[in-house]
Amino acid sequence: MVDRNIISKLGLSEEQVEQEVQALFTDEHKHLLDSVLETKVEKLVPGTIVKGKIVTQFGNDVIVELGLKSEGIVEASEFDSPDDIVAGKEIEVLLEEVDAEGGILLSKRKADRIRGWEHVITHHNEGDVIKGIVSRRIKGGLLVDIGVPVFLPASQVDIRKPGDISRFIGEEIDCKILKIDTENHNIVVSRRKLIEEERQLSKERILQEIEVGQIRKGIVKNIADFGVFVDLGGLDGLLHISDMSWGRISHPSEMVELDQEIECMVIGVDKESEKISLGLKQKTPSPWESVEERYPVGKRVKGTVVNIMNYGAFIRLEDGIEGLVHISEMSWTKRIGHPSDVLSIGEEIEVMVLDVNKEKQEISLGLKQLETNPWTVAGQKYPAGTIVEAKVTSLTNYGAFVEIEPGIDGLIHISDLSWTKKYNHPGEALQKGQDIRCVVLEVDEEKHRISLGIKQMTEDPWARAIPEKYIPGQIVRGKVTKLTNFGVFVELEEDLEGLLHISELADHKIDNPQEVVKIGDEVEVKILRVDNDSRKIGLSLRRAQWAAEDKAAEDAHKPAAEEKESTPRRGGLDGALMPDSFNFGKE
Repeated sequence: MVDRNIISKLGLSEEQVEQEVQALFTDEHKHLLDSVLETKVEKLVPGTIVKGKIVTQFGNDVIVELGLKSEGIVEASEFDSPDDIVAGKEIEVLLEEVDAEGGILLSKRKADRIRGWEHVITHHNEGDVIKGIVSRRIKGGLLVDIGVPVFLPASQVDIRKPGDISRFIGEEIDCKILKIDTENHNIVVSRRKLIEEERQLSKERILQEIEVGQIRKGIVKNIADFGVFVDLGGLDGLLHISDMSWGRISHPSEMVELDQEIECMVIGVDKESEKISLGLKQKTPSPWESVEERYPVGKRVKGTVVNIMNYGAFIRLEDGIEGLVHISEMSWTKRIGHPSDVLSIGEEIEVMVLDVNKEKQEISLGLKQLETNPWTVAGQKYPAGTIVEAKVTSLTNYGAFVEIEPGIDGLIHISDLSWTKKYNHPGEALQKGQDIRCVVLEVDEEKHRISLGIKQMTEDPWARAIPEKYIPGQIVRGKVTKLTNFGVFVELEEDLEGLLHISELADHKIDNPQEVVKIGDEVEVKILRVDNDSRKIGLSLRRAQWAAEDKAAEDAHKPAAEEKESTPRRGGLDGALMPDSFNFGKE
């Protein structure tokens, strides 16, 4: 504004003075003034990005000059690094607000994001590969800074389940842009997609190059009970547990761990099904190649018990070489119920090599062969007929095992307990732990068996005593001991029974012996037959009754009895009346 005193001295009106001043400005001066005024107006519009220079910093406030003596404030936390706050440095900021007192609030971070978004839209499309730094974890995935924050879903982090995805925070990663949403300013990226494409190219290359016998490096990606899956760089190979070591391992984790780099030999390739078989042990020669030279038959060797089964124990002789001591090769004399009764896992023992099968990779070992075989002299020490004292050690359905001396057992068969009495079980005659006297019947050194007998300690009554005492046609007295569907057993004396067939119980036909007799009844029977070979006596109740009736009648009428003798009333000779069905074997 021009001073009024100056106007009055010049003798000009205010309008005239204004016109003169305006005349002093050329068109070029007017254009410059308009431009400056216009720029100032735009820079003060909230929501616009303007350029400014850093003036200084007060605490957390950074003063930025915007031009035309206008200054604004940016928080220091919006700079990536304190080193970026340098006086005179030109930066872009977003004008957020101009308050009533003329204060201007600015945001560098928002301006950077807007420029970053514009850069991404301008320079990148869906499908492009970009680099970014994982900034933080959010619900459902990760935020990756590529100039602007973009979303990396958890399912797109890796081709395998990555576990805790927070471990990627702070890492620079390569991603592929899946989707750009310009309307909502949203970008979705995938690391998995990029890895899959790279692996596919790598897999195709590997399938072209890979051959059996190659040595390849890989990363252990999965461990199972049966083996290990190894990532060869785009294609997985299976390292089976049986191909990990020449020796015995219980689980693959004993040799490898997840994410470990290992070197394997390719032992199988199926390019059609894209299956690769790998081996670790094949990198070294098989210890079985020269096993016959190192472990000849008959050699005494030392080893460690590594496994015990029902049928024997496995002994490790060296890494990759194991042999089996069968349960039958553990003792010459003892009856071993289970190998664990003799050996324990981890025990170091000495054994003898019995057989070597290089093709089947099997070695048979023996423990008892280190001791003298007592059975080699058993035949000389206990010839047939020798009377021995023994202790009953066990009872079975077919006989009793007895210990003659430590390590030498014998068997008394159930049929060798008594000449006359028939036992259903040896326990009816003997007890476990009982001391007995018996006689050696036979020695089989090869099968390690001694047969013994108790009844042979006395004379066989069927040879002379029984046939002499019990004569066909004789009437004897006995006690009913057992009833069967085919007849009755009658005890004639201790341990001696005869068979009373059902057809010999009564004159009339009966269906059950109980119709005539019961257990415990004392009866008089007639001896029909004595069979020394089968050791059986046939009896008849009805014939004994006939005989009793005939005798009673004879005593009452002696003259009439003589007539009856000349004409037999009941069928003639006793032996001729025995039915065809009377089978002594039915006992």
